[in-house]
Amino acid sequence: MTVVAFDFDGTLSDSEMTVLLGDRRGVADDMAEITERSMNDEIDYAESLYQRAALLESLPKAEADAAFDQVELREGAADLIAELNDAGVTTAILTGGFERGVAAALEREDVSVDHIVSNRLPMQDGELTGAVEGPLIEGTKDDALEDLADDVGVDLADTVAVGDGANDLPMLEVAGLAIGFEPKPAVEPHCDVVVTSMAEAREVLFEEGVLAERGE
Repeated sequence: MTVVAFDFDGTLSDSEMTVLLGDRRGVADDMAEITERSMNDEIDYAESLYQRAALLESLPKAEADAAFDQVELREGAADLIAELNDAGVTTAILTGGFERGVAAALEREDVSVDHIVSNRLPMQDGELTGAVEGPLIEGTKDDALEDLADDVGVDLADTVAVGDGANDLPMLEVAGLAIGFEPKPAVEPHCDVVVTSMAEAREVLFEEGVLAERGE
């Protein structure tokens, strides 16, 4: 048994939640710029998230829900998650993104993971407050992965982390196997292997013995 922990935005999904939300508020370009600087490790991740959330202040709940409903899993992601679940692997999503968008994307594909660690955008009077809450703002994904491994009784050295951006570095550095999914330049040197599709990620997991070939 092992644990496979995925990042969400840029990894399991090619949607970027804050940009989708920003579209609804007319600040998508500002969002994208902040996100890119954060993923390249040019600004602190927590600060970038606070800045992006602040741009969303007063966005109505209906608009936020519509943005979250646009979040989609990338091709092959649902199949890979389902195959890992069927194999008895503990699956997790560790994301600085928002639980509502993750849930919407998983529900649409009728797939689930064992654990989701994510952040939230609080609302008041039917609008986003401009704040952000959750364990992965100041907290880091290495701690989240370590806690998860402890909970399920797996050595950290037997875990797998899949991510692309600078905020994934902590979990990529402590996992037994670090898979970079089209990683940013600052991240790639810290990856054991780099993939550009979920099919390639599946092949790596097969080669490493996390998955067995179909039919075995």
